[in-house]
Amino acid sequence: MRKLIFIILFISFYNISSSQTHYGKPELDPTGIQKNYLKWLEYQRKNIILSSDFVALDAEAKEINKETFLNELTNGEYIPIKLNSSSSSIYYQLFKILPGTDTSIKASLTALAIEELVNYKMVGKPFPEFSFIDLNGNTITNESIKGKIVVIKCWFIHCAPCIKEFPSVNKLVAQYKNRKDIIFISLAEDNPQELRAFLSKKPLSYLVVPNMKKYMNETLNLEGFPTHFILDKKGKISKVLLDYEGLELALKKESIQ
Repeated sequence: MRKLIFIILFISFYNISSSQTHYGKPELDPTGIQKNYLKWLEYQRKNIILSSDFVALDAEAKEINKETFLNELTNGEYIPIKLNSSSSSIYYQLFKILPGTDTSIKASLTALAIEELVNYKMVGKPFPEFSFIDLNGNTITNESIKGKIVVIKCWFIHCAPCIKEFPSVNKLVAQYKNRKDIIFISLAEDNPQELRAFLSKKPLSYLVVPNMKKYMNETLNLEGFPTHFILDKKGKISKVLLDYEGLELALKKESIQ
């Protein structure tokens, strides 16, 4: 009997211990990275994708939900740092912004968190009603895309980050070219003449819809560009993302569901 109790206690302790070893220490020093804005910006761009699926931890390493995590970041008192992990899950923890930290870090993080929080709250909602006509004269509506996964890129010609990711998003389109249930649409602010001239030099493999400035500003309420949407097969917003890295991961997950 004692032996059985010991085994049960050992297994319970092992399971608890195992569940606590999925993540370890921060992958870099949370204090040192705060001393230089450019180094922080480089780290943030490569390692902190707030639109991704991640396990959120507060400053005491207690698990919190994503909305609470983003809300904390909007207050300008914390930076997020990725933790080393023994699992496939991503772990981000909040660390206090220290006195004397470059104010640009605080300002840029606050702006990013506000935008990410707005985008996060859109997830699960139906994409607004639309009837788009692309540069080739094709009409695209909510009805015509039913039963398809839809990737939407919002951009404009003079948006340098939007153009910089063209090769990457074109590669993504090529990767899914045999998936008839996935469609790629881009909404552009610019008029047809400007777009045709521009795209003749810098091709984009998406369907391109012109004159979308009002729709993106007033209907979608976008604050930054590029912005990417992934819609599920029911026409609901599955993800809202600000960069290609997040888009690639999210589409991979959506496409196998």
